[in-house]
Amino acid sequence: MSTKGSMGSQIVTDPPKGTRDFPPEDMRMRTWLFNNFREVSRLFSFEEVDFPMVESEELYTRKAGEEIVGQLYNFEDKGGRKVALRPELTPSLARLVLQKGKAQVFPLKWFAIGQCWRYENMTRGRRREHYQWNMDIIGVPGVEAEAELLAAIVMFFERLGITSKDVGIKVSNRKVLQAVLEKYEIQADNFAPVCVIVDKLDKLPRDVIESELAKINVPSEAIDGILKALTLQSFDDLEALIGAESGAVGELKQLFALAEGYGIQDWLQFDASVVRGLAYYTGTVFEGFDKDRKLRAICGGGRYDRLLSTYGGLDTPACGFGFGDAVIVELLKEKKLLPKFPHVVDDVVMALEDSLKIKAAGVAAQLRKSGRVVELVIEKGKKMRW
Repeated sequence: MSTKGSMGSQIVTDPPKGTRDFPPEDMRMRTWLFNNFREVSRLFSFEEVDFPMVESEELYTRKAGEEIVGQLYNFEDKGGRKVALRPELTPSLARLVLQKGKAQVFPLKWFAIGQCWRYENMTRGRRREHYQWNMDIIGVPGVEAEAELLAAIVMFFERLGITSKDVGIKVSNRKVLQAVLEKYEIQADNFAPVCVIVDKLDKLPRDVIESELAKINVPSEAIDGILKALTLQSFDDLEALIGAESGAVGELKQLFALAEGYGIQDWLQFDASVVRGLAYYTGTVFEGFDKDRKLRAICGGGRYDRLLSTYGGLDTPACGFGFGDAVIVELLKEKKLLPKFPHVVDDVVMALEDSLKIKAAGVAAQLRKSGRVVELVIEKGKKMRW
C-alpha cells in the first residue's frame, strides 16, 4: 500500500517483501514468546549471548556449495569490506567462541535470540527475516549434550500447551549416510553436497533428487542405496544395513536411552531421512515437525564438531539447535493455543478539571513508583480506551 506524503510524493507503507512490522498487539505476542525462550534456557542453566546483525561474508562462504550462500543479503560496506546480514546464528557463535579462546571454562552453555535474514522463496511460516532461538553446548563430546537440548525443546513445547500428539522430533545421525557413501566408495568431498540434496526429499519429487545426485557424479547404484537407506525407521533395519558396531547405531541407541530418563521418549522417533542441509553437521541431527504435516520444520539442529576448525580453530565438540518464531506461531494459531495479549493497565488517572492536572501527575507518579501500570489521561475530550 502507498500513500501521499506532504510534498505529494508516493511512499510505500508496507514493509519490504518478506519482512514484518510489529505493532503493539504483535509486539506483546513476540515478547511473550521470547520470554518463554528465555525461561526455558534459564531453567537449563544457559547464559544469553548476542552478536552483530552484520557479519563478515566469509563467515558464511568459507564452506562453499551451501544453499545458504545463495540466500545471503550481502553487500560491500563503505570501507570496501564484504559483509552480510546474518542468515543464522551458529557461525557467529563459533566466531565468538574462537575470539574468547582459552579464557572460557568449558563446557559452554549459551543461548541467543536474534533476527536472521535469508533471501528465499516464501511459504507459510517462512519469511525473508525471522527471529531465531538458539541453544548450544560447546565442549561436550557425548550425546548427553543432544539429550539436554532435546529436553529443552520438549519443555518449551509443553509450556505452550503443545503435546507429543501435536508435534514430534525426528532424530538421525549424519554417520548413517556417511556409512552408506563409504559402502559405495563415494568420495568424502561429495558428502556435504549429497546432504544438501537429500535434505530436500520432502520438498522435491524423487526423480528430481536422483537427477541432482547424478549431476555430482553419484552412480545410479549408489543413488538407489542412498534413497533406500533414508527410508529406515527402526534400529534393527539400521543395524542390518550398516552393522551393529557402527558409531551411528551406538550413539542413537544411547540418545534414545537418555530420552527415556528425561521422560521425552514419546516425542522422539528415529528417521534416517533427516540429514539437515547445512554442511557443518557431523553426527546427531534432528528436526521438530507438526504431525498434521501442514507446516515446514518447526526447529532443527545437531552436532557440529568440526565447525570451529573450519574457521581456523581446533576441532571442538559442539551441538545446538535453531528454533524460529514464525512456524511456532502458525502452529499455535492452528491448534488455537495462542493466548490473547491485551494491553494491561492497573490504574487510569484523569484530571477532571485543568486546575487538577498537577495533582493528577503527582498521583500517577506515586502509583508508578509503587510498581503500578498507570495510564495518565493527558488530553480530555478524546475517545477513551478504558
